[in-house]
Amino acid sequence: MPSADELREAVLYVIRAGLQLRPEGLAFLKELPGDLSPLQVVKEALERARAEGRDFLGREELEAAFRTLRKPEEPEKGDELALPAFGKGRKEEPAREQEARVEVLMDPTGELGSEGSLKDFLTYFRSRFRQLSSLLRRRLDARDALSVSEALRARLNEEVKMIGMVREKREVGGKVIAVLEDEKAAATVVFTARAGQEAYEKARRLVPDQVVCVRAVKVARDLFAARELIGPDVPAKRARSGGEPAGPLYAVLISDIHFGSKAFMADAFQRLLAWLRGELGNGPLRRLAGAVKYLVVAGDLVDGVGVYPGQEAELTITDVHAQYEGVAELLAEVPEHVELVLAPGNHDAVRKALPQPAVPEEYAAPLYADGRTHMLGNPCLVALHGVRFLIYHGNSFDDLASAVPGTSFDRPLDMMKLMLWARHLAPVYGLKTALAPTSRDLLVVEEVPDVFHTGHLHVLGCGAYRGILLVNSSAWQGQTAYQKARGIEPQPGRAVLVDLSSLKALELDFTKPGLWA
Repeated sequence: MPSADELREAVLYVIRAGLQLRPEGLAFLKELPGDLSPLQVVKEALERARAEGRDFLGREELEAAFRTLRKPEEPEKGDELALPAFGKGRKEEPAREQEARVEVLMDPTGELGSEGSLKDFLTYFRSRFRQLSSLLRRRLDARDALSVSEALRARLNEEVKMIGMVREKREVGGKVIAVLEDEKAAATVVFTARAGQEAYEKARRLVPDQVVCVRAVKVARDLFAARELIGPDVPAKRARSGGEPAGPLYAVLISDIHFGSKAFMADAFQRLLAWLRGELGNGPLRRLAGAVKYLVVAGDLVDGVGVYPGQEAELTITDVHAQYEGVAELLAEVPEHVELVLAPGNHDAVRKALPQPAVPEEYAAPLYADGRTHMLGNPCLVALHGVRFLIYHGNSFDDLASAVPGTSFDRPLDMMKLMLWARHLAPVYGLKTALAPTSRDLLVVEEVPDVFHTGHLHVLGCGAYRGILLVNSSAWQGQTAYQKARGIEPQPGRAVLVDLSSLKALELDFTKPGLWA
């Protein structure tokens, strides 16, 4: 049973957010088991209230939040995917009968021009700050936040909320010390486990250039003791973004084909293509293939040339034009009714700085000649039959794995969740991932997707975060000498099948011929 102090903290949190806590809601909080604090449940319920436009919390809302916190968030199991019904007179390829519905909601191609001057970078970071500040102020628990300069005018021992960009962060003697700034001022914020365990743990995962809201007490002229750390985050519950397709319809998600590499897994990829054509697999698997309408590739279509030292020794094709011709020939074997959505990665023939434009036609003319191919940039947001896919190669995984405690290359979902919490795909500037200073920061996650699809790490990951399906696709390239020297163990030859009606996901392993006999 919660203590009186825990209940008081939760009630004050609701009041600060501008909502009312109904008596039956308070009674429910008093009944909570010891492994969940009232504040945790209230925060989850506030996210739902924000998404649904409510101005109160009752027992029903708090019970729903409690169930969400108690239930591990996992993707729906693929063995429950609805199979197309093939009765008399029905064709075994329902996807062929469906018209494609592809709507590009965001594509950086054509919006990338800048000189890279100091003025361009100032414009870029001001845009990032304003975009993320706006997202924060949509939250019930941050809408009354001050600017940093306003917070500095508070009285000593006064509690305030302020929004700022992290200029620097360091850990010293069990404390996290962060400097927050806006366009006019800067303040130092100290996080300790004693003052707020949850805020302290979140602060340890902060990186420079994130924009956050802090609830803190002013203890000196420009020094604050933190009580709470709030990120822009994605809403916990949202209405689906588009109408559901009539009957089961699927998208296949893959990444990192790396055509042209000696380690390209041609046999496994041919099994994928044969399955899509309905030539491999048992009856249920072939029926699933007949309902595939979209193939989405999250970058690294080819292995490229000169991407890393000594790469030429690991290539079967050393001309990048020939690499794109080869991958186009492969993808031409995909059934003609399947639409192709292709984005670039760090191995493709585009600039290395994010955001990246689509692979130019001068390199990939055969792909452009295929009328069902959609060549987009990295990142991009596209709706497939009304389901919003945020497609991002994952270039900044390299930075997050080195900068954020507890993250690693073999756990991509942790970093994907961090990106959604920060509402930014490359939150830290100045490490391995180059960022181009666009006039508007196109890496801010302004529209919340239904599916977040990444690649880059050659490791398969499938999970969920606040109702969003997370898929980090594996590769179609075995372990290279470069990867072996760095201890990278890939999980290649796998695809993820997504039901566009239910967002249930099924992992398919094409490295085992016996499964596809």
